[in-house]
Amino acid sequence: MTVVGHSSKLAKLEAATDALRKACIFIASAALVLLVATFGWLVFGRYVLNVTPTWVEQLALLLVCYIAFLGAAAGVKENTHLGVSLFRDMMPVAVQKVFMIAIDLILAGFGLVMLIAGIVLMRFGWDTLLPMLDIPESFRTLAITSCGALIFLFSGLRALVRILSFSDWHTVPQDLEI
Repeated sequence: MTVVGHSSKLAKLEAATDALRKACIFIASAALVLLVATFGWLVFGRYVLNVTPTWVEQLALLLVCYIAFLGAAAGVKENTHLGVSLFRDMMPVAVQKVFMIAIDLILAGFGLVMLIAGIVLMRFGWDTLLPMLDIPESFRTLAITSCGALIFLFSGLRALVRILSFSDWHTVPQDLEI
């Protein structure tokens, strides 16, 4: 989508948010590789060395948080989350556009709530250490906080672009295979 008179600024903003999305996917992918490697070490330690590394479970829980939340934020940017669009698609195009803007604003609001709640949780958990890892519990809730900030950013910017270019953009009809 381009907005007349703002296309170069929006293109730069789109490039920046796309770079953020790629960073989310890269970090989540690296966390997944690290998760697999640590479980490999767990199996090797348990069955070959006969010494079970106890820290693997806590690290796995931490990594799964980052994988899930960063993946969710990237999914919001790519607009690939599961959604029911039957009723929206049955409406006239102008109503479809209003629904899409409303959905983006609701998602942005949800992201803002996640961000605020995540900050509260981070403050609360800073003095509590994760067992076996000896790092603050806030590192686990940082995933929630960053996901909320990214969802707020991605959805809010998409809503803003849709509002500014309301008359210029078209909804994409879904191809139905019957």
